[in-house]
Amino acid sequence: MLLQVPDGEYQAYLFDCDGTITDSMPAHYLAWQATLAEWGCDFPEELFYAWGGRPLADIVASLNEQQGLAMPVHEVAARQEEMFRAGLPSIKGVPGVLEHIEDAYGRLPIGVVSGSTRLSVTASLEALNLLDRFEVLVCAGEYPRPKPFPDAYLRGAELLGADPAKCLVFEDTELGVQAATAAGMTAVRVPPPWER
Repeated sequence: MLLQVPDGEYQAYLFDCDGTITDSMPAHYLAWQATLAEWGCDFPEELFYAWGGRPLADIVASLNEQQGLAMPVHEVAARQEEMFRAGLPSIKGVPGVLEHIEDAYGRLPIGVVSGSTRLSVTASLEALNLLDRFEVLVCAGEYPRPKPFPDAYLRGAELLGADPAKCLVFEDTELGVQAATAAGMTAVRVPPPWER
């Protein structure tokens, strides 16, 4: 397999979605560019990747603060999600990660823990015919604090009935790895597109 799993007795696997299961980060960035152009807002690609894993509304609020803008947070977030869904037919799965999903399916409980909305996560997984592989989805708005806090991953472990210390997390962002570590879980870092 392309991604090596650290040695251990795991009770469950938890996967981030965007950039981990789905190679969707470029599609998300294009959707951000198209959406923010309507508001004259700049979102450099380097910052976009640094903020990977943050909920859409948090990103809009931070961009407003940084650039002295007054974009309507929920309207802009909804528009970005709409633009992203329009680009879903072009996304593919991340090599290596798909192998681990298929290997674990039916053998271990597996779930998705994402900073994206349930609508976005469901649409992404349906586009790849993977939605039925996961017993639980934990999405933006379904936990108190976003990554890098451990809340989302702890919720995923709880829903799967797994000890957090025996969960393996697949993540592509630094915020996600920090969240998994804070939850007491082992994390596998999924390399970004330019490192694969």
